[in-house]
Amino acid sequence: MNKDRVLGVFIFIASIAVILAYIWLTFFAPWSYLVIQITATVAIAGVFGILAWIGYTLATPLLPNP
Repeated sequence: MNKDRVLGVFIFIASIAVILAYIWLTFFAPWSYLVIQITATVAIAGVFGILAWIGYTLATPLLPNP
């Protein structure tokens, strides 16, 4: 196999493992509520962090106004 296929297989297997681990953590683990809270916090912080970065980039141009 070439490098791309090996990487693709690795990414596929890792993704399935993460999906199964997340399902177990959210439905069967005793701390599932905490896992959902952390996931939601990371998702919201990620989205609004990107929006803040875009806003900062738009508000501070690279070249000063003449």
